[in-house]
Amino acid sequence: MSEIPARATGSEGPSDGAPFGDAVWQSSPPGSIYDYIKVASFSIGADGLVDQWSLRAEQLLGIPAEHAVGTDPIAAFIDPDLRERGQRKMAEILDGREWTGVVPFRVPDAAAGGAQRGRGQRGLAEVYVMPTRTEDGEKAAVCIVVDVRVLRSIETDLAASQAIFGQSPFGFLLIDPDLRVRRANQRFASVFGGTPDDHRGKGVHDYLPRAEGDRVSATLRRVLETGDSITDMHVTGFVPGTEERRHWSVNLYRVHSGSGRPIGVAWLGTDITARREAAREAAAARRNLALLNEAGARIGNSLDLETTARELLDVVVPGFCDLATVDLYQGLLVGDETPPGLADGSAELRRVAFSSAVSDAPFHGTGEQVELGAVHHYGFNSPCADALRTARPRIVPAEDGGLVQSTLAVPMVAHDTVVGLARFARTKGSEPFGDRDRDLAVELAARAAVCIDNARLYRREHERALILQRSLLPPGDPEASGLDIACRYLPGNAATGRPSEVGGDWFDVIELPGHRTALVVGDVMGRGLRAAVAMGELRTAVRTLAQLDIEPAEVLSQLDEIARGLGAPGGVQQATRAARRPREADLSEVYLATCVYAVYDSVTRRCTFANAGHLPPVLVEPGESALMLDVPPGLPLGVGGEPFEEVEVELPEGSLLALYTDGLVESRDHPLDEGLQAFVGALTDPARPLEDVCDQVLNTLDSHHGEDDIALLMARVQGLPSESVGDWTLPREPRSVGRARELARAKLLDWDMESLVDTTELLVSELVTNALRYGEGEIRLRLLLDRTLVCEVWDSGLVQPRRRRARDTDEGGRGLQLVGLLSAAWGSRRTPRGKTVWFELPLPGADTQLTDPAEALLSLF
Repeated sequence: MSEIPARATGSEGPSDGAPFGDAVWQSSPPGSIYDYIKVASFSIGADGLVDQWSLRAEQLLGIPAEHAVGTDPIAAFIDPDLRERGQRKMAEILDGREWTGVVPFRVPDAAAGGAQRGRGQRGLAEVYVMPTRTEDGEKAAVCIVVDVRVLRSIETDLAASQAIFGQSPFGFLLIDPDLRVRRANQRFASVFGGTPDDHRGKGVHDYLPRAEGDRVSATLRRVLETGDSITDMHVTGFVPGTEERRHWSVNLYRVHSGSGRPIGVAWLGTDITARREAAREAAAARRNLALLNEAGARIGNSLDLETTARELLDVVVPGFCDLATVDLYQGLLVGDETPPGLADGSAELRRVAFSSAVSDAPFHGTGEQVELGAVHHYGFNSPCADALRTARPRIVPAEDGGLVQSTLAVPMVAHDTVVGLARFARTKGSEPFGDRDRDLAVELAARAAVCIDNARLYRREHERALILQRSLLPPGDPEASGLDIACRYLPGNAATGRPSEVGGDWFDVIELPGHRTALVVGDVMGRGLRAAVAMGELRTAVRTLAQLDIEPAEVLSQLDEIARGLGAPGGVQQATRAARRPREADLSEVYLATCVYAVYDSVTRRCTFANAGHLPPVLVEPGESALMLDVPPGLPLGVGGEPFEEVEVELPEGSLLALYTDGLVESRDHPLDEGLQAFVGALTDPARPLEDVCDQVLNTLDSHHGEDDIALLMARVQGLPSESVGDWTLPREPRSVGRARELARAKLLDWDMESLVDTTELLVSELVTNALRYGEGEIRLRLLLDRTLVCEVWDSGLVQPRRRRARDTDEGGRGLQLVGLLSAAWGSRRTPRGKTVWFELPLPGADTQLTDPAEALLSLF
């Protein structure tokens, strides 16, 4: 094919509106629209036969040139039923008339080089016939043929492209390979002014600042080179003629011609300025909400004024401001009920907290410079004094040349009372405080003020709470049958010089019937007044349950149910409901506690342990090293769900038993395991006086770290001597009553307790008679002599005796009334094989006055 001059296209030619460059001669222009449309041509001679047939005609019509040249074009590719009409049209053409029309044609199948032709497919061709003349002056024609399907596709594509481009609600640009605007839509022009044609030939630097323009230009080149699309690229600039900063979200993708040749980049942009502002507002709201949530979680946990003020600053710096201070009225800090001083806001304040996100930056809010801990006051006309006086926030003017550019003075108001002033400052370069910031600062200051006021009330009542807590502990060194006892209690922070905080550690020694003793050590998890109150309630519950004389594991099970309701509103009533309905208790209201409960029998020298998540007891036998008893720890009180186990241990005479809380063996300086080993190692000589042993343990373990409460209970075993015990088994027959009186009389005379004989005989006969009448099995009588005289009558019956008031006409029913009148105490308890009914008599002495049995009998009638 001969070369033709072609106008440069793509990157080799100018944009629309620019002058043409030099002609470029090339053999096969790549990506030409003619290649996309596939225009075919052939010519018809004066004889009406084809004399030239192009290669495109071969491709479009499927007829090789050797078959077409010299043939009638009407017969070559037009259906037979249209040939007659086609012949008339051909005559008109050869007569010199132009003709354009759509002609159906048959696309034959090509096989064996076109030697054999079948029926083929049907198609439509748009034919343009132009009359011409041969060299001899004869009439001829040139025909141009285009497949109608391709033309309709181009028309549809153009219509769709025009609709999308023109009607799009987004700014639409077509940028050529020179990064110039080839075409802009009306939406783009409505934002940047003028008509769409006014933007042709402009570049990105005509719309964007240099740095932003360079970034966008580099992105456009990358899209042109790689074909990779860009979505949601944020672009910032200014609308011409305004100073308003705008933000756009831009999508970029490379555009190709129908033949696949890249011809530019499509720019689809939408204004997201309002969306960015809304997102900024939402981010600020989320930040403020997060600060409020953090303030609720972190402020007011210590119940200390200074600590609460520091907690406020820990929340706001640097998340809200760069510098902050808190000043509290000096009167509140020294325990006054209301802030002293003048009502104009100039009363004395103490700076209790300061925080800075700027290294070595003093706070210059109003020109003054106050050291942390210093007492000062604000001048009458100062913004800070005005804020204190009016209880409203004030903007503090910044000093010229100073570090701070924006300061808020916010009064701290709790229950309509101003307790101090918080100041928040932002340094130069930060965003100044706005209305939303001021509202947030007021809320934060109010929350801190309420906590500070609560801390003030706590400080006022703290000493009373400490007195209450000490009153719940056993006074002095408790006494118990068969045990030598020493104890220590050290409140947390007692040795550090800081105010001690009420804790939840406790210990107790409870005397039980039958010269038995309950030893208790417990620890409520947490600190503060509520923990101390929970401790008191648990201690009271333990004492109540101990008096029921039930097994240690059962005591802890009942205590666990009670503990599950201690944190709820309603106190003991809620705890009682939780015990009745344990599955319905709210675990968020539960106080967890650990406790070890042990019952020691001085007659058998056996001790039964039950443990609820507490540290194991330590035992030191004479001549042996100390060891931790293997008592199953169980779950802490308040968790529920698992039964507690019991372990019974025989304690040799002279052995030492130690119960303690974790404050003794655990601190920041060493882990729990090391502390336990140090504790065991400190118990080297159980024969030393118990007070000395306690002091040695506390000194060895450096118990003055002051981090947690320490409770230590030590007991040395001194079992009841066998000569102080009388134990007999009686048959189940009436004469056993007399036999019991005889045995009791003989034993008392042996003990030189003649003054107790009459009373004891009377009461023993009553209990043995009741055992014969209401009990089961053989009867056991036991007398125990220690600090008191205890008489016990055992039988196999499960029915507990019940004291009732007998009527005047009743012949019986006065036995237990008589026991109550003559004994110092009496009761009954279940045993593994039945029950035990007991009474206790004081030993004769100067302060003892025994009731005469005859007078007691007469008083019942």
